[in-house]
Amino acid sequence: MSGPLLDRDEDGLVRLHKLLARSGVASRRKCEELMLAGEVVVDGEPVTRLGTKVDPTTAVIRVAGKRLPPMSPNVYLVLNKPVGVTSTMSDPHAARTLSDLVADRPERLFHVGRLDTDTSGLLLLTNDGEFAQRMAHPSYEVDKTYVATVDGVVYPKVLKTLLAGVTLEDGPVTVSSVRLVGGRGSARDGSIVELVIHEGRNRIVRRLLEHVGHPVRQLTRTAIGPIVLGRLGAGEMRDLTNDELGALLDAASL
Repeated sequence: MSGPLLDRDEDGLVRLHKLLARSGVASRRKCEELMLAGEVVVDGEPVTRLGTKVDPTTAVIRVAGKRLPPMSPNVYLVLNKPVGVTSTMSDPHAARTLSDLVADRPERLFHVGRLDTDTSGLLLLTNDGEFAQRMAHPSYEVDKTYVATVDGVVYPKVLKTLLAGVTLEDGPVTVSSVRLVGGRGSARDGSIVELVIHEGRNRIVRRLLEHVGHPVRQLTRTAIGPIVLGRLGAGEMRDLTNDELGALLDAASL
């Protein structure tokens, strides 16, 4: 959560209800009501005393169960990576890199994970190195949703095979969910499949679908955890919302 910092006392603390209001939770009066109702939890403990002060940069605050990100100078961005852009900030052999898309940003940005050059869709960017490392670590990876246009007609038995688990040359792959979202016609027209997986091994979705007989023609990542690509155009980016960032901080145990 970036933005204007509140006036702090000599210990660096701010009144909790003012912090909640400045963070866009609700009006100051409504934030006081939420505190009195026991809906505000700080570092695991409900806080109902209205004069309570907290450190806005370190306190783990939840409102009605939702994590409120700490105040921070860091940025957390969602990018819709176009096809043809390599998921790196610098590569002399690449036609286009992420740095071409963020050239007007003043921050030194890291990409969280990667997408193949020929895959489009949702990619996270941040100048918070610890967050980037944690989010990319296998033990913290959140579900990722992909939509793939594939060769052939995908029959229900293929979906069952994917859900049952497929073992590739570098180990088994667990598919959380899969469904056919288009293309029940001819093999020439192909099919459109949406699948959710937890991990990010190299070209995992393409290899997985080719393994079950349906090579990928086109692939887009449409979501990472609660963050959805939505109407974001190719090459466009936006800031994460407080709700989105809070959910990811929880997922990464930060």
